[in-house]
Amino acid sequence: MLAQLDHVTKRYREVIAVDQVSMAIKEGEIFGLLGPNGAGKTTLIQSIVGLVAIESGTITLFGLDHRQDERRVKQHVGVVPQELSIFEDLTAQENVSFFGSLYGLKGKGLRTATMEALDFVGLKDRAGQYPKTFSGGMKRRLNIACGIVHRPRLVIMDEPTVGIDPQSRNHILHSVRQLNASGTTVLYTSHYMEEVEQLCHRIAIMDNGRIIASGSKDELKDLIAADQVIHVSIAGRNGDEAAAIGRIEGVKECEGDQNQLTIVSHKDAKNVGRIIQALYEQGREIQSLSIERPTLENVFLTLTGRSLRDH
Repeated sequence: MLAQLDHVTKRYREVIAVDQVSMAIKEGEIFGLLGPNGAGKTTLIQSIVGLVAIESGTITLFGLDHRQDERRVKQHVGVVPQELSIFEDLTAQENVSFFGSLYGLKGKGLRTATMEALDFVGLKDRAGQYPKTFSGGMKRRLNIACGIVHRPRLVIMDEPTVGIDPQSRNHILHSVRQLNASGTTVLYTSHYMEEVEQLCHRIAIMDNGRIIASGSKDELKDLIAADQVIHVSIAGRNGDEAAAIGRIEGVKECEGDQNQLTIVSHKDAKNVGRIIQALYEQGREIQSLSIERPTLENVFLTLTGRSLRDH
């Protein structure tokens, strides 16, 4: 595992911000961390990068203890914070170069890494310009360049697309995929569920300081869904279809409305073929068929009792 957290706890006086959190991040994956505001995500991220001291538990990164080997660990971690960490009175190139120098880059190596980072986020032609002339999306991309200039093994991205236009957002999502394809592991938090659906290989859902569920998208969806809903549109309905389909193993319910059938079936029944066959045997023409599965938003709402974007 690239990162391993075991029973990590952090409190602020009477408030337990991170409560016995254990999780693992595999090398080469994009790991999503979801949670409503106040869930403890930011404190957990700050604990991982060493900005706040944990009270108990252990954090291991790259096989190193994040406290005993703090300097070595930080050389391999890049952070893209939610709040922009750029200087308006420095050019784009000077901003990236400054952050690269903090990681020990210098001379020709620093200049090369700086221009590569700017090129990666599509700002190479703006290297000599000041961020105050940039759009919000361009500033976000510059923020990313500052976080990856030293070519880290792990990049932590906290809400990297908040408050930007769709074009810039798509550019950033593409950059995250490229970064991961090059071998970089990404820890990604977002208030946009569709981003997590698109990007992340595995996801942890955090609420009230605890990890309440984790796994792949399908594994999380399976937590709340014992059934699947099948929608069938047919031509020439006569009302006999529901009874025929209801006799198929695994079908719990079948209702019709005009030319639409809604079938509730156990998700592991593997009976869609038999449903299609039953309709054909009755001379019904199937115009469309779709299987409704829970969304990640459904999972989040069920487990936390609130929407991801609730404040």
